[in-house]
Amino acid sequence: MTDHRSPRIEADELSTLMALLQYQRESLVRKVEGVTPVQAAWSPVPTGTNLLWLVTHMADAEQTWMVRRFAGLPTDVGEEPPPEGDGLAHAVGQYRATWVTVDALVAGADGPDAPCLGDETIPPATLRWVLAHLLEETARHAGHADIIREMVDGTVGR
Repeated sequence: MTDHRSPRIEADELSTLMALLQYQRESLVRKVEGVTPVQAAWSPVPTGTNLLWLVTHMADAEQTWMVRRFAGLPTDVGEEPPPEGDGLAHAVGQYRATWVTVDALVAGADGPDAPCLGDETIPPATLRWVLAHLLEETARHAGHADIIREMVDGTVGR
């Protein structure tokens, strides 16, 4: 796997957060490319964390935080296991589709101080906080995927 370094950009706050979030999103997806269904479902830990779950979870996290809590809209992705047979491809497709939705919500927002409109975010949060949270959550789970992938077949790189 080719090693990809994080982007160094000079831009406004939201553009910078989104560039770093996109880098972490793509890092997570790169970690699952080329694995078999058995490898995607393999877990080295008692909690069952595996590559398939990590991708599915991050699609749900972005839907939860941006669509439901920030925009106050219903979500269409859950943490249910993808259909049998095409699980990983389905999960990556759902994750990528979520990026389009989230990116559009960010582009349409009134800046980083825009408040969450969903009624379950107490105390209230801003777009800035939600994006920073998604960035740290994605980076954390991309790191988990990095370790699991190295254990699965020795593949390393960001």
